[in-house]
Amino acid sequence: MYNSTITEYEGNKSRKLTLRTENGKNSILDQPPKENIPAVQPLIWRNIIAIPVLHIITIYLFVTRYNEAKFWTWIFTISYEILGGLGITAGAHRFWAHRSYSATLPLKIMLTCFYCMVGQTHLTKWIRVHRTHHRYTDTSADPHNASRGFFFSHIGWLMVKCHPAVKEGSKNVDMSDIAADPVIRFFDKYYLPIMFSLCFVLPTLVPVYIWNETWIVSIGATISRYLVTLNAAFAVNSFAHIWGTRPYNRNLKATQNPTVSFFTFGEGWHNYHHSFPWDYKAAELSLYRLNLTTAFIDFMAWVGLAYDLKTPSSEMIDKFCAKRGDGMGLLKPNVK
Repeated sequence: MYNSTITEYEGNKSRKLTLRTENGKNSILDQPPKENIPAVQPLIWRNIIAIPVLHIITIYLFVTRYNEAKFWTWIFTISYEILGGLGITAGAHRFWAHRSYSATLPLKIMLTCFYCMVGQTHLTKWIRVHRTHHRYTDTSADPHNASRGFFFSHIGWLMVKCHPAVKEGSKNVDMSDIAADPVIRFFDKYYLPIMFSLCFVLPTLVPVYIWNETWIVSIGATISRYLVTLNAAFAVNSFAHIWGTRPYNRNLKATQNPTVSFFTFGEGWHNYHHSFPWDYKAAELSLYRLNLTTAFIDFMAWVGLAYDLKTPSSEMIDKFCAKRGDGMGLLKPNVK
């Protein structure tokens, strides 16, 4: 069995950020202002072109070929997507970005392989972006600042160069634990061949050579899985920062969004997560309600691969809600 550790969270005491304003002067801010800081952000044309084209091709392949896919292709693709999603939620997010629990070496390697199956970016970069997002949420130093609207927070932030505030803010993010991790160092060093093999090559070859799926269907399934996983991850930055309730902290854009939680294995309980980012459950709801990631971590703890699971006490949560919540109430039983 595992031990669940209750930890008091002090938060980020220092949110200093150096910004160069339009008149060329530097100013030190406790945190960036809520309004957008004007800045020139050059367009990334390859992303502007590639992202829509990839979506169009994928939609076309799915609409014209989905009925040709064999039963095992559906099962394999969905299973592969789930494992890759856990690589983000249980791995890059809850384990590495927030250190909400500890993991043994075999679990670290497994989670990193799962993460490479989704084809996003180097783990170190993903973690730095996410830690910057939490340190400067809803400000100009937030890489996918929800204050700039749905499109920007969902995918527009990938179509422009980083805001200067993001570059400066990311320098204040402590990444020493990540730099010291030999698993991340290895996978970052060989990320491109590992990612390409696990995200695109393997899932395309398996259906073709194991149960004689056609190449066009197998390729379409691989690309469809890739885009679904990407958009599910982006939905946490967009949908879960716009629509939903804010029972834990009414001052944050992050919301409680059950639909996003369904597609992201528990990452849509986002108002809670931004209030208690170090909780391994990323939610207060029990019975694994729309939270496959928590069930996975609990299972890993049960078999001895995860330990020191961090979570707050119910009293701590109730006090936090009473002080900062929007008063809309919570759909929850007692904490599991």
